[in-house]
Amino acid sequence: MKGRIRCALLLLALPLLPCGRQAVAAGFLPPIDADDRVVAGGVHPQARPELAVGHSDPMLPMARIIVALRLRPGAQPRLDALLAEQQDPASPRFHRWLTPAEFGEEFGLADADLRRVAGWLTAQGFTIDEVAKGRGWIDISGTARQVEQAFRTQMHDYLIDGTLRHANAVAPSVPRTLAGLVAGIVSLHDVPLPSVGYRRRAAGTGGARPLAPADLATIYDLLPLYAAGIDGAGQSVAIVGRTDIELADVQAFRAWFGLTPNDPVFVHNGPDPGIINAFDEGESDLDVEWAGATAPRATIQLVISGSTAASDGIALSAQYIVDQNLAPIVSTSYGNCETDLQSNGLTFWSNLWAQAATQGITAVVAAGDSGAALCEAPTRARGSFAAVNGLCSTPYDVCVGGTEFDDTANPAAWWSASVDPVTKGSALSYIPEVAWNESGTVAGGSDLWATGGGASNFFTKPWWQSAPGVPNDGWRDVPDVALTAAMHTAYVYFEGQQQLSIGGTSGASPSFAGIMALVVQRARQRQGAANYFLYPLATRQYTGKGPAVFHDITAGNNSVPGVSGFAAGPGFDEVTGLGTVDGAALADNWPNVLASDGCIPGPATLCIDDQPGDGRFSIAVSFVAPNQAGNGTAISLASAGIDQGGLFWFFAPANPELLIKVIDACPLNQKIWVFYSATTNVGFTVVVKDNLTGKSKQYTNQAGAAAPPVEDTAALDCN
Repeated sequence: MKGRIRCALLLLALPLLPCGRQAVAAGFLPPIDADDRVVAGGVHPQARPELAVGHSDPMLPMARIIVALRLRPGAQPRLDALLAEQQDPASPRFHRWLTPAEFGEEFGLADADLRRVAGWLTAQGFTIDEVAKGRGWIDISGTARQVEQAFRTQMHDYLIDGTLRHANAVAPSVPRTLAGLVAGIVSLHDVPLPSVGYRRRAAGTGGARPLAPADLATIYDLLPLYAAGIDGAGQSVAIVGRTDIELADVQAFRAWFGLTPNDPVFVHNGPDPGIINAFDEGESDLDVEWAGATAPRATIQLVISGSTAASDGIALSAQYIVDQNLAPIVSTSYGNCETDLQSNGLTFWSNLWAQAATQGITAVVAAGDSGAALCEAPTRARGSFAAVNGLCSTPYDVCVGGTEFDDTANPAAWWSASVDPVTKGSALSYIPEVAWNESGTVAGGSDLWATGGGASNFFTKPWWQSAPGVPNDGWRDVPDVALTAAMHTAYVYFEGQQQLSIGGTSGASPSFAGIMALVVQRARQRQGAANYFLYPLATRQYTGKGPAVFHDITAGNNSVPGVSGFAAGPGFDEVTGLGTVDGAALADNWPNVLASDGCIPGPATLCIDDQPGDGRFSIAVSFVAPNQAGNGTAISLASAGIDQGGLFWFFAPANPELLIKVIDACPLNQKIWVFYSATTNVGFTVVVKDNLTGKSKQYTNQAGAAAPPVEDTAALDCN
């Protein structure tokens, strides 16, 4: 009974159309024919008849099923045009990021269509858990019996790798009249989405040199940024996860490597799953610790969603991060090949990362650790065919591959004989790199361990993917960039209070996400689809017309036993992308979106952000009283979580005279709003400066008159 009441309330909360439009639309809606069907999903490749052990319990809870929705008709070209405009400094929509609700209103299903899908789902007995603000999906819950009846499938139990799993044995379907609205059912199984690769051992064993955060900072030139105060302060990186971790492990990692204390934030999306296994715990430990290693003062948010019998916690966490607009950067170290994800899964991830980009979120995804054979686990002895990670092959994310240091011939040239007692670092400078390949195709290698990379078989080449070396193949090529990933110089992390080491792009992705946090801090605004700037920077460098931002990796390949891969070469390649980055050069040459260096807070200057940490607005107040004149003293409210307002006092800090806030209302009327209220009759002048455009607005109150409130909804132009 409670479920039906909740469902009804959610349906009532869906947007209502004006009566006229609603009546007209209703008149042309065809009835839903339950028997005229179209396929709306697939069957997991491991749900094979020989592994089946019987039908699933009809009452098996199928919680948080993700029903992916299509964009509204004609939305895709407009969406791609918006993304281009958001990255074009000459456009009035440059860096005018959307909220999730604005994305839904502009590109999601129309209100009547959204209600139609939700109504059909509730009529099948499902409980609606959540309707995305961006209208990209509806999460529902029910039982295996309801799933079988609604989607005309069968739920079976399978013994997969020694574990009992539940999965649909027949591709799900929906009524044909909903086919233009429903993109597909993302999954109806509990086979875990793989981490892109996971190989750990005790730190310093097996001939591996342990890699410290200080080493990465030296090799990739982050130290000049840290010295300038560009260390992630005021920024946030969201990590996609499905398990809890121990806070003590992150604290031990930071203490051991001399990093300042900075605890991550654990965000539970739904019931707390606890620590589900050592595999996932280690992955999330690595991601949290190394995102915070390259951006040591950033807030790292681990989003934890428990997997269900129908949906993977990784998908649930990713959609939560985007729908809540949680952070300017999101890092994902999980994935699967495009073939296994199938068109419904690929559409879900592509639309999700596209929405993220319109909100200014930079999605960073690991390329994978099975070389050119991403459909196999890296622990397999042989691959079968070329494939790439479908979570990173979309046109809307930054795909991060792997390299290895070419230091074995003369280690003393690159590494100090002694280790810093505080930071544990020993790298002396940048170290030349080759493509990461420790697979069975190289001496001393094994299995498929090598960087992912290749051409998508699903996504066509986006217009922005142009640089020397990019193949003219018509398909999206990955990775975009790379960082070190080899086991012979392994990332050190803490798990279970043990010091362990690991190789793979699972370390490269969060490390690059941290570097992007430094870029965002330096640029003072979210950056969204970072590839729109990464590729032009590389083009200028590789044509001799711009600064050196990338280390061009020209040696090595990602061929693995059974599958011929790709070779590294000058400029872009399908092994290491554009190359690895010089962090300081990347941040210093990133397009600066502010007309000045942004607001510098001081006793008489209040800084208000538009995007987190951008210091877009500077506010100063001067006053004249009968016996005193001067500047008002600013009181920031950021510590209370209020970034768009503050106070000023004239005579005593316990008695402030003025409360002011600045609001970016560009999506509403293309204006910046200024609101303030004062409790004084002294003469004063308020000056609000927009550091993005360099324009200012001034307000004056005459002495002897009680100051009226100001509600200026056309204070400044947006650009």
